Amino acid sequence: MAKIIWGKLVLAIALCQLAGIVGSVFTFQAIPTWYATLNKPFFSPPNWVFGPVWTALYTLMGVSLYLIWTNKSKLKKEALSVFYAQLIINSLWSMLFFGLKNPALAFIVILLLWVLIAATIVKFYKFSKLASYLLIPYLLWVGFASVLNLAIVLLN
Repeated sequence: MAKIIWGKLVLAIALCQLAGIVGSVFTFQAIPTWYATLNKPFFSPPNWVFGPVWTALYTLMGVSLYLIWTNKSKLKKEALSVFYAQLIINSLWSMLFFGLKNPALAFIVILLLWVLIAATIVKFYKFSKLASYLLIPYLLWVGFASVLNLAIVLLN
């Protein structure tokens, strides 16, 4: 097993958590006000669930990123580009949904996010199966969030 480069691991996790922090700037303010007034589907989790779930997912994403960063292949640039793109789109979704209060536009963006996550999983698999597998919970959660987003569009 390769030696862990702790500085790189911490940086990779911090980069992913930063995407969450950027998104939360828009989220925290809107949850007790605008979001509280929306009609939500029966399967909508309580608000307190989202923070721990996203924190865990961003950590898994960071470990996945670290595994690719430390992979010796010179062919990983495209895979990393797709990863960075999905990270940006992840933050953009929060800006659109909570910041602009536009669930319909956010739904289009979350579908793009899901596709980019799936593409990242496929591309990471070529370099590290573990890095790829670590992103599966993220893909599943964003799939669920997509359904939740669509339900909010339809109910409001």
